[in-house]
Amino acid sequence: MIRERIEELRRQLELHNYKYYVENNPEISDFEFDTMMRELQDLEREHPEYADPNSPTMRVGSDLTSEFATVRHRYPMLSLGNTYSLDELHEFIDRIEREAGPTDYVCELKFDGTAISLTYDNGALTQAATRGDGVTGDDVTANVRTVRSVPLHLRDGDWPAHFEIRGEILMPYASFDRLNAEREANGEPLFANPRNAAAGTLKQQSSAVVARRGLDCTLYQLAGDNLPFRTHWESLQKAREWGFKISDHMRICHNVAEVDDFIRYWDTARHGLPFPTDGVVIKVNDFAVRRQLGFTAKAPKWAVAYKFKAEQALTRIDSVSFQVGRTGAITPVANLEPVLLAGTTVRRATLHNAEQMARLDIRPGDMVYVEKGGEIIPKITGVDLSQRPADSQPFRYIDRCPVCGTPLVRYEGEAKHYCPNQSGCRPQIIGRIIHFIRRKALDIEGLGEETVELLYDNGLVRTVADLYDLRAEQLSPLPRLGEKSAENIIRSIERSKEVPYARVLFGLGIRFVGETTARYLADHFRSLEGLMQASREELVEAEEIGQRIADSILEYFADAANLEIIRRLRAAGLQFETAERKLASEALAGKSFVVSGRFSRSRDEMKALIESHGGRNLAAVSGNVDYIVAGEKMGPAKLKKAEKLGIRIIDEEEFFRMINGEGAPATQARPAPAAEAQPSAESGTSAAPATDPLPKSTPQPDADTQSGKGAEQRLFD
Repeated sequence: MIRERIEELRRQLELHNYKYYVENNPEISDFEFDTMMRELQDLEREHPEYADPNSPTMRVGSDLTSEFATVRHRYPMLSLGNTYSLDELHEFIDRIEREAGPTDYVCELKFDGTAISLTYDNGALTQAATRGDGVTGDDVTANVRTVRSVPLHLRDGDWPAHFEIRGEILMPYASFDRLNAEREANGEPLFANPRNAAAGTLKQQSSAVVARRGLDCTLYQLAGDNLPFRTHWESLQKAREWGFKISDHMRICHNVAEVDDFIRYWDTARHGLPFPTDGVVIKVNDFAVRRQLGFTAKAPKWAVAYKFKAEQALTRIDSVSFQVGRTGAITPVANLEPVLLAGTTVRRATLHNAEQMARLDIRPGDMVYVEKGGEIIPKITGVDLSQRPADSQPFRYIDRCPVCGTPLVRYEGEAKHYCPNQSGCRPQIIGRIIHFIRRKALDIEGLGEETVELLYDNGLVRTVADLYDLRAEQLSPLPRLGEKSAENIIRSIERSKEVPYARVLFGLGIRFVGETTARYLADHFRSLEGLMQASREELVEAEEIGQRIADSILEYFADAANLEIIRRLRAAGLQFETAERKLASEALAGKSFVVSGRFSRSRDEMKALIESHGGRNLAAVSGNVDYIVAGEKMGPAKLKKAEKLGIRIIDEEEFFRMINGEGAPATQARPAPAAEAQPSAESGTSAAPATDPLPKSTPQPDADTQSGKGAEQRLFD
């Protein structure tokens, strides 16, 4: 009965997920969807024996870290040749038709994201891999499972037992704008464009972070043995029936004139799309003709990418102004004579930092080239020196804060200058308070940016701690407030005292400590007191905490003004400890584990089991680790270090015996199976697209497939 209900909920959630994210035609409300999801999560938590790595609940991701194993592509992922010239494109088509005769072409938009290969076995997603070097890539399955437009199970149909489908993971503009706004509020570097943001997100070690960033996925190429299709168009129509998100912006073109029409249309219409594109891919439609044409060593001879030229505009810099952020970071901004660019009027463009300005030798009064291209934020790419006045002088970057006059500093390894006057610089103070009251922090309603400025200018707040001394009678006389608004604000401030510790820690605004990092710290140290007492070495040992973050934390707690704010917040009753979790058992209490390799279930599930039985997960192998839980293809570096430190290495079977109370192995268990090299990893459906008057029906960006005759047979026969 329980299992049947779980399976029914999974089927219903996947159906409604497909209706919403792929068909853009939801049939139920968000509330109804969330209610079903919560029921499924509760049932799966109570009945772990029915776990499924492709359950809809996996789309929310996990805060536990995962490693990226290197996987070999069964069918190599080749790149495409590029051209920016219609003449070169016409020569490409002429060569094809001289060799193979007149043929049809499929024209697709080239999405500006990161290539992905999805493997399906018996209709279920089993692996997602990046392109890598085309032969091997990184296994990012856990992260891709959080992308809502990727089907975890295929719809009923005649899909092959095993096949791969290639496409592009991309970040829609709406997700990109939201992400950069959050990063700016946190004092973190901004992503330059959606492509970089998508690639960086896909390699995040927390799938929960990936889930929140709003990635999308469009597919454009099938690969497999004995696929029963004669043409590329036919294969993608079938893939659409199976549940894949295939682009609506695709056209069969019968000659070069129709190809040119497609390119000409989308060179303009792309600006109305909700996701980034940077060109058009032209592919031979007939698989038999593709086999006849073959491949070069690096690319197919039957496909090419025509890249749109980045749109530029020439305008004048009227002046340069400087913004001061919450962390004191100084950002120069060019104020421009308004100019139309990529469908919008541009009046300002970021100049990033002093180094960027010096490199381009930008001066007020210059005529400059402004470009969008794949960028969302307009940027200046060059100066028209022929129009520079003869008496022009090099620009002198400011050396004092434009607001408070404090001498600026530049920290080692940082490109930006900073105002160090944290306690006396108006935009920094207001910025920290606005950060503190955000929904993801203390969630204090009624206090928008204008209201915070009003409170500051009336001498009512100078730090976030002052919020908890406010009284309704102080607020009600202020402009735009009144008694009711004042009472609502005070009630919201009072409610914020119940906000969990991790969000309070995030709200403090420690440099580089974003929302996710704050959760890691709260889980690791359990209390603010523990965090404040931690050494640099202990901080770096925590999940996702590097040396730069550790130094920033130490610097924050070394400031007497910050300590006074914390003292007052503690006195006001805010939460500074992590609530105790209910454990399934204490079989692993006091023990620290590192999980490495592949198991019968996901590593996220393995780590969740460790925590639910009282254990602690660590990211790196060190003397603080008690056990390595080793699966197949454990990283060789971890294995070598574990052996050097004498850490016990146990397999999955022994791990479950420990959970079941059968005790830990008395001696070091056998080494992990077959070690394999693993690279280290660093570290957004959208609005309806513009109306397309051209015939349309399917996929997207650049090709990618396989090389050699054997591969061609497997792919297209």
